[in-house]
Amino acid sequence: MGNKTLAQVIYPDATLPTDTPRFFAEGLLTDGLSNRDFAISPKGDEIFYTLQQPRFVTSTILHLVKNNGKWSKPQVAPFSGRYKDLEAAFSPDGQMVYFSSDRPTASNPVKKDFDIWRIKRKPNGTWTEPENLGPIVNTDKNEFYPSITHSGNLYFTVEADYGKGSEDIVICKPVAAGGFGKPESLPEDINTKYDEFNAFVDPDEQFILFSSDGRPDNLGRGDLYMSRKDKAGNWKPVKHLPQPINSVAIDYCPFVTWDKKYLVFTSSRLNKGLINGKSKNYGQLKELLSGAGNGWDDIYWVKFNPDW
Repeated sequence: MGNKTLAQVIYPDATLPTDTPRFFAEGLLTDGLSNRDFAISPKGDEIFYTLQQPRFVTSTILHLVKNNGKWSKPQVAPFSGRYKDLEAAFSPDGQMVYFSSDRPTASNPVKKDFDIWRIKRKPNGTWTEPENLGPIVNTDKNEFYPSITHSGNLYFTVEADYGKGSEDIVICKPVAAGGFGKPESLPEDINTKYDEFNAFVDPDEQFILFSSDGRPDNLGRGDLYMSRKDKAGNWKPVKHLPQPINSVAIDYCPFVTWDKKYLVFTSSRLNKGLINGKSKNYGQLKELLSGAGNGWDDIYWVKFNPDW
Protein backbone atom coordinates (compact mmCIF):
# COMPACT_ATOMS: atom_id res chain seq x y z
CA MET A 1 0.00 0.00 0.00
CA GLY A 2 2.24 2.82 -1.24
CA ASN A 3 1.43 6.44 -0.46
CA LYS A 4 1.15 8.04 -3.88
CA THR A 5 0.15 11.42 -2.44
CA LEU A 6 3.80 12.10 -1.54
CA ALA A 7 5.18 11.88 -5.08
CA GLN A 8 5.74 15.67 -5.12
CA VAL A 9 6.80 16.13 -1.51
CA ILE A 10 9.10 19.12 -1.01
CA TYR A 11 11.92 18.43 1.44
CA PRO A 12 13.88 21.19 3.20
CA ASP A 13 16.79 20.31 0.93
CA ALA A 14 16.77 21.41 -2.70
CA THR A 15 19.28 18.74 -3.77
CA LEU A 16 17.93 15.21 -3.75
CA PRO A 17 20.42 12.48 -2.81
CA THR A 18 22.19 9.96 -5.04
CA ASP A 19 23.62 6.54 -4.18
CA THR A 20 26.24 8.23 -2.00
CA PRO A 21 25.02 9.53 1.40
CA ARG A 22 25.08 13.30 1.83
CA PHE A 23 24.07 15.69 4.59
CA PHE A 24 20.33 16.26 4.86
CA ALA A 25 19.38 19.96 4.75
CA GLU A 26 22.87 21.16 5.69
CA GLY A 27 22.73 24.42 7.61
CA LEU A 28 19.15 23.75 8.76
CA LEU A 29 18.87 20.23 10.20
CA THR A 30 22.53 19.36 9.84
CA ASP A 31 24.52 22.21 11.32
CA GLY A 32 27.40 20.94 13.46
CA LEU A 33 25.27 20.32 16.55
CA SER A 34 24.47 16.77 17.62
CA ASN A 35 21.36 16.04 15.54
CA ARG A 36 19.88 12.55 15.27
CA ASP A 37 16.82 10.54 14.20
CA PHE A 38 14.23 11.85 11.74
CA ALA A 39 10.55 11.54 10.86
CA ILE A 40 8.47 13.36 8.28
CA SER A 41 4.68 13.24 8.33
CA PRO A 42 2.78 11.19 5.73
CA LYS A 43 1.55 14.46 4.19
CA GLY A 44 5.11 15.75 3.99
CA ASP A 45 4.37 18.92 5.95
CA GLU A 46 5.95 18.26 9.38
CA ILE A 47 9.35 17.02 10.50
CA PHE A 48 10.58 15.91 13.91
CA TYR A 49 14.19 15.20 14.83
CA THR A 50 16.27 15.23 18.03
CA LEU A 51 18.91 17.71 19.18
CA GLN A 52 21.17 16.31 21.86
CA GLN A 53 24.00 17.61 23.94
CA PRO A 54 26.87 15.18 23.48
CA ARG A 55 27.08 12.61 26.27
CA PHE A 56 23.27 12.75 26.49
CA VAL A 57 23.10 15.62 29.00
CA THR A 58 20.07 16.96 27.14
CA SER A 59 17.80 15.50 24.46
CA THR A 60 15.07 17.62 22.87
CA ILE A 61 12.72 16.89 19.98
CA LEU A 62 12.64 19.70 17.41
CA HIS A 63 9.83 20.44 14.98
CA LEU A 64 9.60 22.00 11.51
CA VAL A 65 6.37 22.83 9.70
CA LYS A 66 5.82 23.52 6.01
CA ASN A 67 3.45 26.37 5.18
CA ASN A 68 2.73 27.55 1.62
CA GLY A 69 5.53 25.33 0.34
CA LYS A 70 8.18 26.76 2.69
CA TRP A 71 9.72 25.07 5.69
CA SER A 72 9.98 26.86 9.02
CA LYS A 73 13.17 26.96 11.04
CA PRO A 74 13.48 24.33 13.78
CA GLN A 75 11.63 25.01 17.02
CA VAL A 76 11.33 22.96 20.19
CA ALA A 77 8.37 20.61 19.71
CA PRO A 78 5.35 21.67 21.80
CA PHE A 79 5.53 18.50 23.90
CA SER A 80 9.32 18.56 24.42
CA GLY A 81 11.97 20.68 26.09
CA ARG A 82 11.62 19.81 29.76
CA TYR A 83 12.70 16.17 29.90
CA LYS A 84 14.95 13.99 27.76
CA ASP A 85 12.85 13.20 24.68
CA LEU A 86 13.94 11.58 21.43
CA GLU A 87 12.99 9.43 18.43
CA ALA A 88 9.58 10.71 17.32
CA ALA A 89 7.67 8.56 14.81
CA PHE A 90 4.40 9.27 13.00
CA SER A 91 1.62 6.75 12.71
CA PRO A 92 0.79 6.03 9.03
CA ASP A 93 -2.36 8.17 9.20
CA GLY A 94 -0.37 11.09 10.64
CA GLN A 95 -2.73 11.41 13.61
CA MET A 96 -0.36 10.13 16.30
CA VAL A 97 3.30 10.60 17.14
CA TYR A 98 5.15 8.06 19.27
CA PHE A 99 8.41 8.92 21.03
CA SER A 100 10.74 7.87 23.84
CA SER A 101 11.09 9.92 27.03
CA ASP A 102 12.33 9.74 30.60
CA ARG A 103 9.52 12.03 31.83
CA PRO A 104 7.89 10.99 35.11
CA THR A 105 4.64 9.08 35.41
CA ALA A 106 1.98 9.24 38.09
CA SER A 107 3.28 6.00 39.59
CA ASN A 108 6.94 6.94 39.21
CA PRO A 109 7.55 10.66 39.84
CA VAL A 110 11.34 10.24 39.94
CA LYS A 111 11.76 8.31 36.71
CA LYS A 112 15.20 7.44 35.37
CA ASP A 113 14.47 5.04 32.50
CA PHE A 114 12.94 5.71 29.09
CA ASP A 115 9.40 4.70 28.07
CA ILE A 116 7.36 4.87 24.87
CA TRP A 117 4.83 7.72 24.87
CA ARG A 118 2.40 9.06 22.29
CA ILE A 119 0.46 12.19 21.45
CA LYS A 120 -2.68 12.48 19.33
CA ARG A 121 -3.62 15.23 16.94
CA LYS A 122 -6.63 17.28 17.95
CA PRO A 123 -9.24 18.44 15.39
CA ASN A 124 -7.66 21.92 15.43
CA GLY A 125 -4.25 20.47 14.50
CA THR A 126 -2.61 20.83 17.91
CA TRP A 127 -1.46 17.87 19.98
CA THR A 128 -2.81 16.26 23.14
CA GLU A 129 -0.73 15.89 26.28
CA PRO A 130 1.70 12.94 26.07
CA GLU A 131 0.28 9.56 27.12
CA ASN A 132 2.46 6.78 28.52
CA LEU A 133 1.72 3.45 26.80
CA GLY A 134 1.52 1.66 30.12
CA PRO A 135 3.12 -1.30 31.91
CA ILE A 136 2.55 -3.92 29.22
CA VAL A 137 4.68 -1.97 26.74
CA ASN A 138 6.95 -0.17 29.21
CA THR A 139 9.09 -1.62 32.00
CA ASP A 140 11.54 -0.30 34.59
CA LYS A 141 14.23 -0.60 31.90
CA ASN A 142 14.61 1.41 28.71
CA GLU A 143 12.29 1.36 25.70
CA PHE A 144 13.42 3.28 22.62
CA TYR A 145 12.78 4.02 18.95
CA PRO A 146 9.11 3.28 18.21
CA SER A 147 7.94 2.38 14.70
CA ILE A 148 4.20 1.99 13.99
CA THR A 149 2.66 0.24 10.97
CA HIS A 150 -0.62 0.25 9.02
CA SER A 151 -1.73 -2.84 10.93
CA GLY A 152 -1.24 -1.03 14.23
CA ASN A 153 1.77 -3.13 15.19
CA LEU A 154 4.30 -1.25 17.31
CA TYR A 155 8.00 -2.12 17.05
CA PHE A 156 10.62 -0.74 19.42
CA THR A 157 13.94 -1.40 21.18
CA VAL A 158 14.04 -2.92 24.65
CA GLU A 159 16.67 -3.58 27.29
CA ALA A 160 14.90 -6.66 28.64
CA ASP A 161 15.88 -9.61 30.81
CA TYR A 162 14.37 -11.96 28.22
CA GLY A 163 16.44 -10.47 25.39
CA LYS A 164 18.98 -12.36 23.33
CA GLY A 165 21.42 -9.46 23.76
CA SER A 166 21.51 -6.35 25.94
CA GLU A 167 19.27 -4.59 23.41
CA ASP A 168 16.65 -6.33 21.26
CA ILE A 169 13.82 -5.38 18.90
CA VAL A 170 10.27 -6.39 19.82
CA ILE A 171 6.74 -6.11 18.44
CA CYS A 172 3.56 -5.30 20.36
CA LYS A 173 0.35 -6.08 18.51
CA PRO A 174 -2.77 -3.96 19.04
CA VAL A 175 -5.62 -5.17 21.23
CA ALA A 176 -9.09 -3.86 21.93
CA ALA A 177 -9.61 -0.39 23.39
CA GLY A 178 -6.46 1.05 21.80
CA GLY A 179 -3.89 -0.83 23.87
CA PHE A 180 -1.15 -3.28 23.01
CA GLY A 181 -0.40 -6.90 23.78
CA LYS A 182 2.73 -8.22 25.44
CA PRO A 183 6.02 -7.58 23.61
CA GLU A 184 7.23 -10.41 21.37
CA SER A 185 10.91 -10.65 20.47
CA LEU A 186 11.68 -10.69 16.75
CA PRO A 187 13.31 -13.90 15.54
CA GLU A 188 16.93 -14.99 15.51
CA ASP A 189 19.12 -13.30 12.91
CA ILE A 190 17.36 -10.00 13.60
CA ASN A 191 17.96 -10.36 17.34
CA THR A 192 21.28 -11.97 18.30
CA LYS A 193 23.69 -12.09 21.23
CA TYR A 194 24.89 -8.71 19.99
CA ASP A 195 23.03 -5.39 20.36
CA GLU A 196 20.12 -4.71 17.98
CA PHE A 197 18.38 -1.37 18.19
CA ASN A 198 16.62 1.49 16.39
CA ALA A 199 14.43 -0.44 13.96
CA PHE A 200 12.46 1.27 11.22
CA VAL A 201 9.72 -1.05 10.00
CA ASP A 202 8.09 -0.48 6.62
CA PRO A 203 4.47 0.63 7.25
CA ASP A 204 3.42 -2.34 5.09
CA GLU A 205 5.75 -4.60 7.15
CA GLN A 206 7.61 -5.92 4.11
CA PHE A 207 11.07 -4.92 5.39
CA ILE A 208 12.87 -3.85 8.53
CA LEU A 209 15.97 -1.66 8.82
CA PHE A 210 17.85 -1.62 12.11
CA SER A 211 21.24 -1.06 13.69
CA SER A 212 23.43 -3.68 15.30
CA ASP A 213 26.73 -3.41 17.11
CA GLY A 214 29.16 -6.30 17.55
CA ARG A 215 28.44 -8.54 14.57
CA PRO A 216 31.50 -9.95 12.80
CA ASP A 217 30.87 -7.85 9.66
CA ASN A 218 30.37 -4.62 11.62
CA LEU A 219 32.51 -1.76 10.32
CA GLY A 220 32.18 0.61 13.25
CA ARG A 221 30.29 1.20 16.49
CA GLY A 222 27.02 0.13 14.89
CA ASP A 223 25.95 -0.59 11.31
CA LEU A 224 22.67 -0.69 9.43
CA TYR A 225 21.13 -4.05 8.52
CA MET A 226 18.02 -5.03 6.59
CA SER A 227 15.64 -7.98 6.41
CA ARG A 228 12.68 -8.57 4.12
CA LYS A 229 9.71 -10.86 4.49
CA ASP A 230 9.16 -13.85 2.25
CA LYS A 231 5.79 -14.72 0.72
CA ALA A 232 4.85 -16.66 3.85
CA GLY A 233 5.42 -13.58 6.00
CA ASN A 234 8.65 -14.79 7.61
CA TRP A 235 11.70 -12.60 7.99
CA LYS A 236 14.51 -13.54 5.59
CA PRO A 237 18.19 -13.66 6.62
CA VAL A 238 19.58 -10.26 7.49
CA LYS A 239 21.72 -8.32 4.99
CA HIS A 240 24.49 -5.92 5.97
CA LEU A 241 23.99 -2.64 4.07
CA PRO A 242 26.96 -1.82 1.84
CA GLN A 243 29.48 0.97 2.06
CA PRO A 244 29.21 3.92 1.79
CA ILE A 245 25.90 3.56 3.67
CA ASN A 246 27.78 1.99 6.57
CA SER A 247 31.02 3.47 7.81
CA VAL A 248 33.61 3.06 10.56
CA ALA A 249 31.47 5.39 12.71
CA ILE A 250 28.07 4.59 14.22
CA ASP A 251 25.30 4.48 11.59
CA TYR A 252 21.81 4.25 13.01
CA CYS A 253 18.32 5.80 13.33
CA PRO A 254 17.05 4.72 9.89
CA PHE A 255 13.89 6.20 8.34
CA VAL A 256 12.57 5.48 4.85
CA THR A 257 10.40 8.17 3.29
CA TRP A 258 6.75 7.31 2.74
CA ASP A 259 7.23 7.00 -1.04
CA LYS A 260 10.14 4.58 -0.32
CA LYS A 261 12.55 6.64 -2.42
CA TYR A 262 15.04 7.78 0.22
CA LEU A 263 16.74 6.48 3.34
CA VAL A 264 17.43 9.07 6.03
CA PHE A 265 19.79 8.01 8.80
CA THR A 266 22.15 9.31 11.48
CA SER A 267 25.92 8.94 11.43
CA SER A 268 28.89 10.33 13.35
CA ARG A 269 31.29 9.86 10.41
CA LEU A 270 33.96 12.53 10.05
CA ASN A 271 34.32 15.25 7.45
CA LYS A 272 37.14 14.17 5.14
CA GLY A 273 38.76 17.53 5.68
CA LEU A 274 39.47 16.58 9.28
CA ILE A 275 41.27 13.37 8.40
CA ASN A 276 43.06 14.19 5.15
CA GLY A 277 46.51 14.21 6.80
CA LYS A 278 47.09 17.88 5.98
CA SER A 279 48.19 20.56 8.44
CA LYS A 280 45.49 23.08 9.34
CA ASN A 281 45.61 26.54 10.88
CA TYR A 282 43.33 27.64 13.70
CA GLY A 283 40.74 29.17 11.39
CA GLN A 284 40.49 26.02 9.32
CA LEU A 285 40.19 23.84 12.42
CA LYS A 286 37.52 26.07 13.92
CA GLU A 287 35.48 25.96 10.72
CA LEU A 288 35.75 22.18 10.42
CA LEU A 289 34.94 21.56 14.08
CA SER A 290 32.00 23.98 14.05
CA GLY A 291 30.22 22.37 11.12
CA ALA A 292 28.64 19.09 10.12
CA GLY A 293 31.01 16.14 10.06
CA ASN A 294 32.81 17.19 13.22
CA GLY A 295 32.27 13.82 14.91
CA TRP A 296 28.94 14.50 16.58
CA ASP A 297 25.77 13.04 15.10
CA ASP A 298 24.61 14.31 11.71
CA ILE A 299 21.59 13.47 9.57
CA TYR A 300 22.28 12.00 6.12
CA TRP A 301 20.13 10.81 3.26
CA VAL A 302 20.68 8.55 0.28
CA LYS A 303 18.59 6.87 -2.42
CA PHE A 304 16.76 3.88 -1.01
CA ASN A 305 17.63 0.73 -2.91
CA PRO A 306 14.94 -1.97 -2.66
CA ASP A 307 17.56 -4.57 -3.64
CA TRP A 308 19.79 -4.01 -0.61
